[in-house]
Amino acid sequence: MAKNKIAKEILEWALTIIIPVVAALLIHQYLFTFARVDGTSMLDTLHENNIMGVSRLHYRLNEPQRGEIITCNYPGEGSKLFVKRIIGLPGDVIELDEDGVVTVNGQTLDEPYVDELALGECDIKFPYQVPENRYFVLGDHRAPSIDSRSSVIGCVEKSQIVGKVFLRVWPLSSFSLIH
Repeated sequence: MAKNKIAKEILEWALTIIIPVVAALLIHQYLFTFARVDGTSMLDTLHENNIMGVSRLHYRLNEPQRGEIITCNYPGEGSKLFVKRIIGLPGDVIELDEDGVVTVNGQTLDEPYVDELALGECDIKFPYQVPENRYFVLGDHRAPSIDSRSSVIGCVEKSQIVGKVFLRVWPLSSFSLIH
């Protein structure tokens, strides 16, 4: 009798621990996660060491849209992430002049989030057509940002996108939704 009671108690404790851990892992893998900003390429929108909420579910239900801030897996780096803004969708024709003015499909982008226009590190030729199933991404702080203008990053494949940044959670004084 005492053995059954002990076994039942152990099972209850195990389930009390295992169920929340499994639930947390499933939420992290399929719904949302958190990421930390490392670097200055998204100033003034995001700052170094900001913690962001990232929706993994968003792109399972929706196609990425121009203007959205995303986290992506860095090419060839496994779990290393970078944060950029989507500028060009598959098939778009991107132009970037020497002053850093971006044109998409002949329309100059209104980019109030950019702190200073700059050509930055660029080794691709313009006009540039975004390949199928890829996205042209740029940092908001254009001069130091390494992004789709560089063959190091290039256009991001949809499979590289981890999710859409939707929330700044740290520091608490800057807690806000991100559009």
